[in-house]
Amino acid sequence: MADEVIEFIGVYDADATLIGEISYWLKARVGATHCALCELTHGVFRTKREWVSCSRELAVPFRTFHRNDAPTDVLQTSPQFPVVLVRRSSGLSVLLDADALDKFAGDTVEFADHLADVISESEDPF
Repeated sequence: MADEVIEFIGVYDADATLIGEISYWLKARVGATHCALCELTHGVFRTKREWVSCSRELAVPFRTFHRNDAPTDVLQTSPQFPVVLVRRSSGLSVLLDADALDKFAGDTVEFADHLADVISESEDPF
């Protein structure tokens, strides 16, 4: 039986508070902080339209959290952020760490294509 992909989970390197969001936004504008996952899913002020479209086309959900609101099992799997985890029928594991996310250089479509490939590979019986 294939190790089926159930969902992807992304954790931003930012806090889900008003102060955390404003702080990240200001620091990102002056180059004092960087979250490669944020760059893949968000523009300057809101979620990228291309990310909304691409994520809807994935065959599994892509859930996102901030580092301060992620579930315990996610935090136990990866204490480093940003990160994308994959939940398979066999369990939860890191799919893309910060360095791997940086390699997409903000290219949302390439990122979504990579996720789709991961899903396809899990469905391939050979």
